[in-house]
Amino acid sequence: MRWWRPVGTALGVALVVVAAVLLVRVYGVPGMSDVRATVDAAGPWAPLAFLALQAGLTVTPIPRTVFTLVAGALFGWAVGMVLTLVATTLAAVIAFAIVRATGGRLVERYARGRLLVWVRLRLDHHGLLAVTSLRLVPAVPFAALNYLSGLSTVRFWPYLLGTAIGIAPGTVAIVVLGDAVTGTPPPALVVASVVCGLIGLAGVVVAARRPIPQDVREPEPQPL
Repeated sequence: MRWWRPVGTALGVALVVVAAVLLVRVYGVPGMSDVRATVDAAGPWAPLAFLALQAGLTVTPIPRTVFTLVAGALFGWAVGMVLTLVATTLAAVIAFAIVRATGGRLVERYARGRLLVWVRLRLDHHGLLAVTSLRLVPAVPFAALNYLSGLSTVRFWPYLLGTAIGIAPGTVAIVVLGDAVTGTPPPALVVASVVCGLIGLAGVVVAARRPIPQDVREPEPQPL
């Protein structure tokens, strides 16, 4: 019986909540200025630790949006933008490399749905366009696209370039939103994020309308 797993998880969550409540009651809720002062006092170790944490955790299916918001809140929009762009790109590269290095055997069993097959075929035949447009669409899960790209035959450099271009607009907008905890978010960046999402959808339509060869075989992952 595996009943102890959900029970253990529930107990762990409860302990974290209780500990957080006790800390708040004892020390109070720090203001954003206090938090930033603590981060500044840590020197270069704080941004380096944040970069390593985001890059390591978002290789897994943990959403990166939380880290993007926190980066803006902790470091401001300029430093936060650089940190989260580098960490996101690094996580994408690591996930891609892991799938290629292992032959994709673990991921393959979960990539059977019709939508996933459709995405993989577009990655195979329209690599840079497909990666860029899919990255621009906020609804496309970051980690899932990393894994599917590793399974596909898209080459590394088009994948890297498409990732760098595609993640930039949405990332900048969310970082600025996080920085707005202590100020007012520029509306232009929010509008830019929406526009980039629409451009991404248009790219997906273009990639979808481009013909796929009829004699397509099941693709094999390509080496880096």
